[in-house]
Amino acid sequence: MSLLCEKCPMVIVSGNSHPELAQMIAEKLSMHLCDCCCYNKANRETAVEIKESVRGKDVYIIQTGTKNVNNDMMELQILAYACRTSCARNIVGVIPYLPYSKQSKMRKRGSIVCKLLAKMLSKSGLDHIITIDLHQKEIQGFFDIPVDNLRASPFLIEYIQTTIPDFRNAVIVARNPNSVKRVTSFAERLRLSIAVIHGEEKDEDEPDGRNSPPPVQGADFAFNPIPAIQAKEKPPLNVVGDVGGRIAIIVVVVTNTVPHEIQKMQCNKIKTVDISGMLVEAIRRIHNKESMAYLFRYIGMDD
Repeated sequence: MSLLCEKCPMVIVSGNSHPELAQMIAEKLSMHLCDCCCYNKANRETAVEIKESVRGKDVYIIQTGTKNVNNDMMELQILAYACRTSCARNIVGVIPYLPYSKQSKMRKRGSIVCKLLAKMLSKSGLDHIITIDLHQKEIQGFFDIPVDNLRASPFLIEYIQTTIPDFRNAVIVARNPNSVKRVTSFAERLRLSIAVIHGEEKDEDEPDGRNSPPPVQGADFAFNPIPAIQAKEKPPLNVVGDVGGRIAIIVVVVTNTVPHEIQKMQCNKIKTVDISGMLVEAIRRIHNKESMAYLFRYIGMDD
């Protein structure tokens, strides 16, 4: 009789960001959450205590980004490092909403913060990451570890089909030109047309030195080979497309990737779509070393 178990045991660990989602995932896997504690000390340092053995086990840490993203990400990294130093076999971070994903491009004198976060997560002890709807798919390349970027679009399309009786008379509206590709993907599967809200309200950018006065005449550095460039004018808001007499579908529906119970109490129009089942299936397939292709069926490149 072999002393090695056929399958490595699984452990579900939850941070403080979204315990309700973690509990739903654990219940659907017929498991209990690992007994652990994440707390802040008097000087606001984050500390964790894992009160169960994770040696030789596959650990799945459920942690998402909320309003306190810095604390959430430090909790995740400290949990991952604690599991690594406790000899866990594999550590998978389940991050439904990845913070800082919108800071994935260079802006003025800033930095690509998402790349920094990706490096930190990769070095903290994580072996794999599961997330949903990255702001840009190219963010996966920032990580030194595998990343499964799941999509919530099938849940949103199903919600439209089941809750809007006359959705065939609808038009999918893109809030800005940057979201046209994703909206087009939705419209093609629903066989609907699209409309685009073009233009933005004017906002004054902070001075960054680009409009500095020219050099003083007669100075040694007075030669200025760079031509003056007019500031870009933002057009007024207008709708491109026919929405007259039709149902205009914009987001009023959100997933439970982040907790939003307070917002739902303040606005009764917010509807929640549960995506815990998809995360459970992703965890199960990774744990059993099965293909993830099933979760990407009918997913377009623009989703």
